[in-house]
Amino acid sequence: MHMQHIDSLQNPKIKLAAQLAKRGPREKAGLFLAEGVRLAEMAAASDWGIDYALVTEQATGEPRTAAVLAQLAARDVPVFCVPPKVYEKASCTETPQGLLLVVHQKSWHLDDLTAETQPCYVVLDRIQDPGNLGTILRTADAAGMTGLVLLKGTVDVYSPKVVRAAMGSLFHLPIVTDVTETAFLTFAGRQQLCLYATALDATTQPYHTAHFHAASAIIFGNEGQGVSKRLLAASEKLYIPMYGGAESLNVAVSSAIVLYEAVRQRH
Repeated sequence: MHMQHIDSLQNPKIKLAAQLAKRGPREKAGLFLAEGVRLAEMAAASDWGIDYALVTEQATGEPRTAAVLAQLAARDVPVFCVPPKVYEKASCTETPQGLLLVVHQKSWHLDDLTAETQPCYVVLDRIQDPGNLGTILRTADAAGMTGLVLLKGTVDVYSPKVVRAAMGSLFHLPIVTDVTETAFLTFAGRQQLCLYATALDATTQPYHTAHFHAASAIIFGNEGQGVSKRLLAASEKLYIPMYGGAESLNVAVSSAIVLYEAVRQRH
C-alpha cells in the first residue's frame, strides 16, 4: 500500500490528533482517537467513518498492524507514516503501540432507539469517572443491552480513557448523549418502559426480584450522589445486598451485577 510520510511536529494532521485529547476540540471537530492495535482493528471492521491513520515505521512490521493497514487501504483511508517523536505528540497513551486512527463521532437521538419490542436500556446519570463509563459500556455490550442513554453531566464518551476502557464496545451499541431528565422520562413513557434505579436503600427490592424481561431501562447514578431524586421518584428502586463492612459498590461493578441478572432473566 502507498503511505505518505509526515516528519514535522507542526503538520496540521499531527496538531489535530494532539488536540483530540481535549473535549472542546473533539466536539468542534466531531472526531476522536482510537489508539492501539485492538481498537484500530475494531474501528476498521466497523461502519464508522475514519478520517486518517498515523503509524510508526516500526509498527508497520507487526502482522496485526499490517492487516489493519490493508483494511484501511481497502476503505481508501489515508495512512501517514511518522517517526516516533511525531507519533508521541499525537498520541495520548503512555506506552504507544504505534498505530492510531482519527475517527468520526456518531450521534444518535432517543427517536433512533426503536429497534426491539422488549428493549433493555442502560441509563447513566452523571457518571464522572472515564474508567467507570468505559467499563459499563463494555459490560452493556457483552450483556446484549439495546442501547445506552447518557444524561447531562456524564463524562464525554469519546474521551481517550473512556474509549480505551470500552475496549471497542463503543462501535457496537447506539449511545445517546447529553439527554435531559425530562426528555428521557418522556421517551420512557412513550416506550412504556419499566424504570429501575439502583439505590443504597435496603427498604427497596433486591435487584434479582425486578422483572427485566419486560421493556426496561436500568438507571445507574453518579459515583458520589447516586441517581437523582426525580429519577428515583419515577423508578422502582433496586439494591444489591452487601454482607461485609463495605458501604457501597463501585458503579461499574454494580452495573455488571444487575445487567447480568437481566441477562439471566431475558435468556
